[in-house]
Amino acid sequence: MTTPNAASPARFAEPSRPPRFNLSPQLRFAVVMTSLTLLGLLVGAAGQYLLQQPAVMWGGYLVAYLAGGIPAGREALHSLFVEKKLDVDLLMVLAALGAASIGQAADGAILLFLFSLSNTLQDWAMGRTKHAISALMDLNPAGATVRRDGRERWCELGDIRIGDVLVLKPGERIAADARVTRGQTAVDESPITGESLPIDKVVGAELASGTVNLNGSVEAEVLRPAGDSTLARLVALMEQAQTAKSRTETVTERWESPYATAVLVLVPLVFALLRYGFSLSVDDSWYRAMTFMVVASPCAVVISTPAVMLSAMAAAARGGVLFKSSAAMDTLARVNTIAFDKTGTLTQARMKVARVVADDEPGALALAAGLESHSEHPIAQAVVTLARERGVLPVPVQGAQAVPGMGITAALDSGELAWAGNLRLMTREGASLSPAQDAALRELNAEGSSTVIVGVGKRVVAVMGVSDTLRPGIAEAISSLRTAGVAHQVMLTGDKAEVAQAVAAQIGLTEYRAELLPQDKLRIMGELPGPLAMVGDGVNDAPALARADLGIAVASGTDVAIESADVVLMKNDLGKLAGAVRLAKDARRTVFLNLAFAFGVILIIAPLAVAGHIPLPLGVIAHEGGTVFVVFMGLRLLGHRL
Repeated sequence: MTTPNAASPARFAEPSRPPRFNLSPQLRFAVVMTSLTLLGLLVGAAGQYLLQQPAVMWGGYLVAYLAGGIPAGREALHSLFVEKKLDVDLLMVLAALGAASIGQAADGAILLFLFSLSNTLQDWAMGRTKHAISALMDLNPAGATVRRDGRERWCELGDIRIGDVLVLKPGERIAADARVTRGQTAVDESPITGESLPIDKVVGAELASGTVNLNGSVEAEVLRPAGDSTLARLVALMEQAQTAKSRTETVTERWESPYATAVLVLVPLVFALLRYGFSLSVDDSWYRAMTFMVVASPCAVVISTPAVMLSAMAAAARGGVLFKSSAAMDTLARVNTIAFDKTGTLTQARMKVARVVADDEPGALALAAGLESHSEHPIAQAVVTLARERGVLPVPVQGAQAVPGMGITAALDSGELAWAGNLRLMTREGASLSPAQDAALRELNAEGSSTVIVGVGKRVVAVMGVSDTLRPGIAEAISSLRTAGVAHQVMLTGDKAEVAQAVAAQIGLTEYRAELLPQDKLRIMGELPGPLAMVGDGVNDAPALARADLGIAVASGTDVAIESADVVLMKNDLGKLAGAVRLAKDARRTVFLNLAFAFGVILIIAPLAVAGHIPLPLGVIAHEGGTVFVVFMGLRLLGHRL
């Protein structure tokens, strides 16, 4: 029984790729050899039972033995002489030869056909799970038109450099991560993020490789080469996921060789026991020993876990959740505590004005926008954005000056000093709050909003509350996780307690820890009950992601966070996490079911074979049928939707 091979390294610089729907060379070879084995079996059976022609019979069986035995024999010899271990391929070849040695060439041919068929089905199953990589590779265009040194030229993918300007026309696929420098358009990002609606892109917006420019001609400066792009990272994560193994899979593979050795040792012992202990004939004793060797081979045991895990990882990847290993999926199935970072994970790390308290709200917003337009602070940008959305023109100011740790001041055309900032700036300017403004300020602080006080001279004209916006559907995502079986959820944040309390209340979390430094988050990882998962996005989350039993990063996070995590949410949608938990639990249950079934067949059929109650053909069908069963149990998970 061959085990799945690791995916080959991605080659981003080459435009040529294998056709998407064609069989791989490995699978094509397996199909041909299985077909030849079946043909030889049918010809041999016809020669033996219908035509009574020994030449036709032996010719057909010879084809079946060569076509079915050579691939398995090659794998067996490679394992024996290169890896220095015995495996189930050797058991199958020996069992087929043993059947022929006692005049049961037809049974041996049937064994080789079913064994070849199960291996072909396994290769097909593993190919299905690796299709996600091929689909991602197909998103790479052959190249792009770039402007370099003032001249436009066509560049192959591997020749595109940082700083080149992509000249993108409608309908073109974007070849590298870039930032728009001219023009505006809408981009289809569904291949990367799963977002169904086109995303508008203006000057300054970032474009991801593999996405499609829809309706505008734009120019964009390349930020990363093709080999280090968003698409390249996706492919690398998929390949890493398909080569790492779960604990169950590792244990199974570790015991395959000792088990095969034990079976080979038991075969002559079974023969000796039947021949000399129970005085059976040589032919009968050898027949039963061969049947025992067939049914005791652990083919179904070996394939039980990888067939399930790779199928589950492929289903998760289709839904936008990338597992870096099957071990990560196994861990997620057991997680009972999830810790969430707040900013950028539960929220969008995008400030928004929540409320404006003023007698003249449009006038106050115009004054605030005029002041804050001279600042790059996220809170200032939130104020400017609100004014733009409401069509309010900023009040012109002169001599804008930032006051570190307090806010900003500037002169109006009337000569008065206008200002916007915190309580310390208000006190410095000699202003004071009215009772209504003071009550509004306290209320905004209680809600967890950052506050901006706007004034002219010693008069306060407005109090504004600015807060981070929650991710859409985050409350439903938290609730779904609880339904999926993750009962304990906690929010970790470096923000102040009032903000943490307000956010936790809005999304339905009952536990939170606030005002934490990165080392505090790391310490709390050791205090929370495990198995523990951590969801984060920033550099400060990386230690906690690595320390947790399972690290989960959102794709919009930093490279450090993504590298430190075991799972990546490519759609930045925490709503997919509950579906991933359910899929992981289903995969774990299926693995246990497969293993129980595979071992059950061995424990029941093997003693019956020794006792003579199971003929070789029935033993072959029970053994290889069990292998096919566990493969299809794994393939069942490909249809799972997150």
